[in-house]
Amino acid sequence: MKITSAEFILGASHVRQLPKDGVKEVAFLGRSNVGKSSLINKLCGRKALARPSTEPGKTRELNYYLINKQFYFVDLPGYGYAKVPEQVKSSWGKLIEQYLKGRDQLSLVVQLVDARHEPTELDMMMVGWLDYYSIPFLVALTKADKLPTSKMPRYLEEARRRFQHFEYCRTVIPFSSITGVGKNEVIRVIADHLEP
Repeated sequence: MKITSAEFILGASHVRQLPKDGVKEVAFLGRSNVGKSSLINKLCGRKALARPSTEPGKTRELNYYLINKQFYFVDLPGYGYAKVPEQVKSSWGKLIEQYLKGRDQLSLVVQLVDARHEPTELDMMMVGWLDYYSIPFLVALTKADKLPTSKMPRYLEEARRRFQHFEYCRTVIPFSSITGVGKNEVIRVIADHLEP
């Protein structure tokens, strides 16, 4: 699959605002500042389709992008940013949970984890939750270009050990929005899950 077109459609702050067209969706999930916008831009070959925020925790909506006029990428609010008021964090959490739990057209979740650090407790909680609700996901290890090449095999092996015992984890892929490492692999997994 090649991504040839991408356009922003809407930002939804409540599940009742979500599209009702039944089109398949691929959601992007990860903590604040892990590089969701950069990853989406790299996959789509666009520099400013999804706007990376200078303030972590700023994305408060489910942002919908129509890809190839055939399916949606859905950028979910980042989780785990400490400087956001508890009430706001709670409302995002509910929005993410309602979306993931009740969205029949959701085909795959791309769970982003910073390659340079161990997955956080929240990261592990999220993948456990995806697994519990039988939602297929892949783990993208972002910012892979920041790791020395010699250390990558060890980091990758450790990440696979952590994630691949989850039944619905499809694969673990190192990704860099700078070099493009992992882009083709991520697109291939997405394409496989969009097949009828």
